[in-house]
Amino acid sequence: MAEAMREVKAADAPLRPVRLGPADVLLDRKADGTILLRSPHKLEAYPDRLTQRLEHWAGAAPDRVFLAQRAADGSWRKLTYAQTLSQVRSIAQALLQRPLSAERPIAILSGNDIEHALLGLAAMMIGVPYAPISVPYSLISSDFGKLKAIIEILTPGLVFAADGKPFARALEATVPRDVEIAITANPQAERPATLFADLLTAKPTAAVEAAHAKVDPDTVAKILFTSGSTGYPKGVINTQRMLCSNQAMICTTLAFITDEPPVLVDWPPWNHTFGGNHDFGMVLHNGGSFYIDEGKPLPGAIEATVRNLREIAPTIHLNVPKGFETLLPYLRSDAALRQNFFSQLKVLFYAGAGLARHVWDELQQMAVATTGERIIFLSSLGSTETAPAALARTWESEQPGNIGVPMRGVELKLVPHDGKLEARYKGPNVTPGYWRRPDLTKEAFDDEGFYKMGDALKFVDESDPSQGLLFDGRLAEDFKLASGTWVSAGALRAQFVDHCAPLVRDAVIAGINRDDIAALVFPDVEACRRLAGLGADASPAAVLADAKLRGEFRRLLNALARQSTGGSTRICRMILMAEPPSLDAGEATDKGSINQRAVLTRRAALVEELYASAPSPNVIAIGE
Repeated sequence: MAEAMREVKAADAPLRPVRLGPADVLLDRKADGTILLRSPHKLEAYPDRLTQRLEHWAGAAPDRVFLAQRAADGSWRKLTYAQTLSQVRSIAQALLQRPLSAERPIAILSGNDIEHALLGLAAMMIGVPYAPISVPYSLISSDFGKLKAIIEILTPGLVFAADGKPFARALEATVPRDVEIAITANPQAERPATLFADLLTAKPTAAVEAAHAKVDPDTVAKILFTSGSTGYPKGVINTQRMLCSNQAMICTTLAFITDEPPVLVDWPPWNHTFGGNHDFGMVLHNGGSFYIDEGKPLPGAIEATVRNLREIAPTIHLNVPKGFETLLPYLRSDAALRQNFFSQLKVLFYAGAGLARHVWDELQQMAVATTGERIIFLSSLGSTETAPAALARTWESEQPGNIGVPMRGVELKLVPHDGKLEARYKGPNVTPGYWRRPDLTKEAFDDEGFYKMGDALKFVDESDPSQGLLFDGRLAEDFKLASGTWVSAGALRAQFVDHCAPLVRDAVIAGINRDDIAALVFPDVEACRRLAGLGADASPAAVLADAKLRGEFRRLLNALARQSTGGSTRICRMILMAEPPSLDAGEATDKGSINQRAVLTRRAALVEELYASAPSPNVIAIGE
């Protein structure tokens, strides 16, 4: 395959036909430098509640597979739309018989599975909010600090976990004894629990339909806890209006999903807005099929994804950039996987971070070598507070990173801020605020009601806004050097990671009030191990100390420095860190994004080492 790809000129191949929305945009420049952008097209009508779509498809396509998940024997366990609605109504009846309300919601501690989906849909059907919570807070955290804080502010009336055994410690440590626990399997003797199967035995009554009829666009559907830049997670209120309007926006952007029910093989966790709102909602809204992928873009877990993609051909593949990168070697070496993966694919879609150019190029080369056609690569920008999609690109772009223009119904305000343009949003997809935190809610909106996301954006071409926008970093991460020069940390970090691919997973840019810029680097230890030629028994510290590897990083650092335009874009030295970012210390979220401030604070000694007058042997510097 490698030889074949070298002979392929992807740019010369035709683009696989796909129906997408228009890209035009209206722009209004204010006297104070503020820029307003919006689509000239009206947002189409959308339902009052997302569960109306479940009812619709249960009638229109009752036998179509909605949810599928691997069973213990490896076969696919499937639920049709009709079966899903029947089970959701039974669970909804069981929930109505419990002391649950908007003040006593449901917490879900475990990850993506059919029971999780059924419970969430049942809660939405009767107007009880639910909160899917990051699994690592229960299974990886050592002190359960974040989970305790979430349970305390949420005050749940019911807590669900798929398997009682692995979640036993977290349940015992964080859930008050008077709160009911429900599990699918393995109840533990020390804590009474309701079996999920028992919820399914309730016989639906007219009370379910009556409760469903009372659910309106302002009803809280779910509470999604974001990591935040500091402190403990904050609960973002997601209303029915947010979820339903955002799906209408997505339909007008990815127009082909309304022509052909989408098929997804999808792993992003449902406690995140990307997987739980964007992807799951897209399938439900459009009557598609959602194959729950138990894999992840990690060594030892990606193999499950590969197995699933050999069997199920997606019509759209949505992933984070690391997910695409981790999939590459398997696609490269497995012809059957390539053939199935690209056979029905209309769109490759990435979000969450910038996509490395080499990943973009190789996927296109593989598509052309396999099918004779290129597959369009699209992207978007949003947040948990925007349900999530706010901007989207609906045209082919030559460069990764183009995030498009405002979707229908979204108004984007760009406000001048220290030489950049700060992005603020208004629309039916924007949250009304944070769960039981009026102080944070007030801070999040400006005096015109625009949500302040904290991102900076810039135009691809200032003379033609329809060419789209580029992410220009997080404003909170930018800083000044001692010279007073601003450093765009987010943009520089993305450039550094892309330049050093595939040896670097992430990096943190240092240099606040310093004379120059340095970096703390989280390497991809396995990629570094391969370059160094060391075996699996070599420790991460030994790998990162390898002379050949350090020589390659020195070469890369010098090459990047030669491309810089001045002190604000030149990284002068770095340290490779064997210790991965800590979840408990807030250095990383469970989706893998890095909290720059937390890393710089926790690893202040390494920052001092970077800037010591006599550099230590750990430091790799330019000019050596």
